[in-house]
Amino acid sequence: MSTSGSPAARLRREPPTFRRVEVRQVSPVSARLLRVTFTGADLDGLVVEQPAASVRLLLPGVGEAELTMPAWNGNEFLLPDGRRPAIRTFTPRRLGPQSPELELDVVVHDGGFASAWVQAAAPGHQAAISGPGRGYPVDPEAQTFLLAGDESAIPAISQLLEILPSDKTVQVHLEVAHPDARHDLPKHASATVEWHDLPAGAPPGDAVVAAVMGAASDLTAGARVWAAGEAAAVQRIRRHLFQERNLPRSSAWIRGYWKHGRMGDADDDD
Repeated sequence: MSTSGSPAARLRREPPTFRRVEVRQVSPVSARLLRVTFTGADLDGLVVEQPAASVRLLLPGVGEAELTMPAWNGNEFLLPDGRRPAIRTFTPRRLGPQSPELELDVVVHDGGFASAWVQAAAPGHQAAISGPGRGYPVDPEAQTFLLAGDESAIPAISQLLEILPSDKTVQVHLEVAHPDARHDLPKHASATVEWHDLPAGAPPGDAVVAAVMGAASDLTAGARVWAAGEAAAVQRIRRHLFQERNLPRSSAWIRGYWKHGRMGDADDDD
């Protein structure tokens, strides 16, 4: 009980412990997507049970070669000097079954801390991984899926295309800020993929919101929607699906991955 009369600080559940890793290699997936492969003995025991899950990536601070591990204070991770560490959230693209390796796909864009770090990363560079966070529980009874997002959602959508049964109809709508972000996605026998270029000057997510609104009118009963991307854009998707289309909330998994104008993660779940 607070003795000062002010409400007690809200304590959050502590995330999984960070596991130290180092870069093994960095390779391009497209002109705007780099795949970084991490390795390290601490990855032993890491299990990712659901697709489109998340992990936290802890990076050294600006100008720092060595990684400083933060501590959980009941609400957030902090460095020993009180600063917030550089932590970003990504989809664990692939976890090596035979050796302790983890692949993350990172979108390359101007001004992004993680983007700049991975472009300069070389074998041996240090980082740490915490997770996994919850993924997407695929409904085995669903016959159709609508998957949508911006470039930040490409790794998760790629993962879903790999695991959704081939007899399930899948519509994919992806927004890209630049045409060179397009690349081949995993093959799925019953999937159609549409790429949407973001018009110059339009807010992030505008093209994918329009695509979802168009596709939602054709959704059949029992369809499932998975969407992720810029936080304000996915809020518009939520409003359209739940308030205007009256889609049951249990039929959609929608998440904000990032916020326009803000460095870091959106932490916006539904």
